[in-house]
Amino acid sequence: MKVAFVGGGNMAGAIIGGVLEAGFAAADITVLEINPDRGAELVRQNQVSVYAQAGPWLNSCDVVVMAVKPQQMHEASLAIQSYLAQPLVLSIAAGIRAQAIAGWLGTRRVVRAMPNMPAVIRAGISAAVAMDEVSAEQKLAADTILSAVGSVIWLEDEAMLDSVTAVSGSGPAYVFYFIEAMQAAARELGFDEAQARMLTLQTFIGAAQLAALSPHPISTLREQVTSKGGTTAAALASLDRDKVSEAVRRALHAAALRARDLGG
Repeated sequence: MKVAFVGGGNMAGAIIGGVLEAGFAAADITVLEINPDRGAELVRQNQVSVYAQAGPWLNSCDVVVMAVKPQQMHEASLAIQSYLAQPLVLSIAAGIRAQAIAGWLGTRRVVRAMPNMPAVIRAGISAAVAMDEVSAEQKLAADTILSAVGSVIWLEDEAMLDSVTAVSGSGPAYVFYFIEAMQAAARELGFDEAQARMLTLQTFIGAAQLAALSPHPISTLREQVTSKGGTTAAALASLDRDKVSEAVRRALHAAALRARDLGG
């Protein structure tokens, strides 16, 4: 399978590294990247072919991954459209609807996907939706590419990608926000920076791994840590008084609304 990336930024670089680790040949990966420094970095890191402009080299690609910024999608699509031979188009640009991409590129073989930041360490989660014209084989190809950087879920309704953006797309930032808050509190409780970081990060890592492996609901795990009248109960009561759970829900709804606004 020959794959072309239009745009060679951080997420494209993560996916390129992932598919190469998964067994793709570097000779089958090409990148369109107009920044010469970034292009040179991709060549150095991955030994893939990098081009500064669209051309006939796109003709043989089975999959074209649109990895440019949303505001660059229209221009990038018009630049490559005449060179495409009906490949699968896999777009990871947030907010740009499949219908718009299909119109710009002249093909309805379009998959939209929303990966997230942990893809850079092959621990991401991507949600994807395919237009009706995408074949089962092409859907499998998209799944193979996305699976190289983490887990994949498939959705039937493209509008749900706005909700995905709010939950997993922006989600790492929420986790970092809570990590920052816990680290700051740990410093106030007397730990130095390194100790506060280690205590906080390993708590998040361990709790997430336990939640992933446990057959029990998250609420049950929380209750198992919480003794009546104990320290955890005091902390959770403080969070409840501050209505943190409600604030988190409002935050995700705000993110989803903004995603819908950006997508038109």
